[in-house]
Amino acid sequence: MVNLVRFRKRSADGSGTGWDAYVRYSTATMPLIKARGGTVLWAGNAEGFAFGNATSKRWDYVVLVRYPSRAAFLDMMTSPEYAKANMDRENAVDDHVIIAATETYSKLKSG
Repeated sequence: MVNLVRFRKRSADGSGTGWDAYVRYSTATMPLIKARGGTVLWAGNAEGFAFGNATSKRWDYVVLVRYPSRAAFLDMMTSPEYAKANMDRENAVDDHVIIAATETYSKLKSG
């Protein structure tokens, strides 16, 4: 899963910055991802577009997460634990898209 995130300057609940709320969300979701056999392969700041006409969107952060199956991802997303953590995500982000992708090649093999 490729996550593209744009943060709010201030968290919607007023408890700090959007980044602060996203760190709380990430801290809560890491065990949920791992419990389902997933792993965060890479995360980093988006610095801009290197190619293409993408003037309508600006992203702040990119996260690449591997799950063993789409079912594992959906199980996490529909869990009560995720629903609780998701409140921080909603407070953190102005926009967030997740692109589902199937691996066809990778040098990032786990294990």
